[in-house]
Amino acid sequence: MSRIKVLMVCLGNICRSPLAEGILQSKVDPAKVFVDSAGTGGYHVGHLPDQRSIDVALKNGLDITHQRCRKFNIDDFDAFTYIYVMDQSNYDNIIKLARNEGDIKKVQLILNESFPGKNKEVPDPYYGGVNGFDHVYNLLDNACNFIAEKL
Repeated sequence: MSRIKVLMVCLGNICRSPLAEGILQSKVDPAKVFVDSAGTGGYHVGHLPDQRSIDVALKNGLDITHQRCRKFNIDDFDAFTYIYVMDQSNYDNIIKLARNEGDIKKVQLILNESFPGKNKEVPDPYYGGVNGFDHVYNLLDNACNFIAEKL
């Protein structure tokens, strides 16, 4: 049996998707599930996650400092079983790259796991304060509980 592969996607791959990657990794068996993250924009390729994401992860017992930002590419459709995006803008950007219906079916808003059919978005905490990162962590932690259970 091959490993299930899950990709978390946000805009810059420094705030939300690295948190989602770290949270889901902590909830699944790494022998069965591979988790990665990427951004739709290539602004921070090769960089560590935002320090505020690192801090909120550490506060919750997770170390995400091994992660490095990368940009989503078309090969990710072939490499991943599920592609979770943080907001509608990320969804639209990924869907534009889709080559076929199979690609499109892999992509969904992550909060539809915890709020089915509501199309809620994970707010981008980049320009907000530290509380925004706590809020995002809690939203993603809840969604990842549903994802881990499903996997």
